[in-house]
Amino acid sequence: MAEEVNKELVISPRSERVREELADADAWSSYAAELRQVIGAAIGKSGADFMTVGDLLVGAPLSDGHLGLRNGAEVRSPQVIELVEGMAAGRGPYCRLAAPGRLEIESGWDGAIHLYATRTVIADLAGSHVQGVILQCRDGAPEPTEISRPVDAVADERFWATVTEASSEYLTLLCERWAHGDYGCRWFRVTRNNAAELARLMRPRSLVCVASEPKLQPRAELLDDDFTAFVAPLLPGELAYRAYPGGADTLSEVTDEGFSLMLADRVMGNLCAVVPDPDGMIRAQWEHPGEPYSDCPRP
Repeated sequence: MAEEVNKELVISPRSERVREELADADAWSSYAAELRQVIGAAIGKSGADFMTVGDLLVGAPLSDGHLGLRNGAEVRSPQVIELVEGMAAGRGPYCRLAAPGRLEIESGWDGAIHLYATRTVIADLAGSHVQGVILQCRDGAPEPTEISRPVDAVADERFWATVTEASSEYLTLLCERWAHGDYGCRWFRVTRNNAAELARLMRPRSLVCVASEPKLQPRAELLDDDFTAFVAPLLPGELAYRAYPGGADTLSEVTDEGFSLMLADRVMGNLCAVVPDPDGMIRAQWEHPGEPYSDCPRP
């Protein structure tokens, strides 16, 4: 009978300076090298040659080495190690990495990384010869991600037919959210002529949300809420945008940057669906972005 993944190993810096300053600390490179050593050993001992990316958080533009990263992507061990080091350093992008039944990895605080594996693997890793690293073993398994209001609709032919119909009658905006965070999405203006093309561009496990005929005029009442700003005019296809999580202090803060249109994030709850995997199954969980909002006609 195969062993269960029921042991946790917390890897953290021994140096207080490294815990506080992370990659800016003089001793960071030594900690990072030993962290890579332990992660590489965990991958090898677990047989986790490929790991799946989940709960991806992108707070800055992805580097060239991570451009294809998305929820559901499978990454090999060299990229796993690079991702883990970036999370520990506080650079991101942040994610959960999983080889189900063998190994799971997630980031913690102050440069720490949490590994979940079998008792045998964790016991072997606990004996690693490292000096700048603290290894703490304990019982534990990854906590499941709790979604209180999951999006259960599928971005299938019926969904895209609805989007096409809406775009023929109203100005329609579409957001493909492929990761959490300010840089984890793409925005498009949908028309009857490009709807089929956009449907092909959507990546598996993305959340697709649509707003038809939204109010886009800059308004002071939007400043206290999350919103997205755009450059006019809104031409069909992909749009330039800037996210304002938590809002902004003044309208001039937005318009002085060349953004003359504003969309309240709450309007994106009218029509949402998850892009299925190639086999038609939904394997990504997304929290519903909000209740239907009266500013936008519901398709």
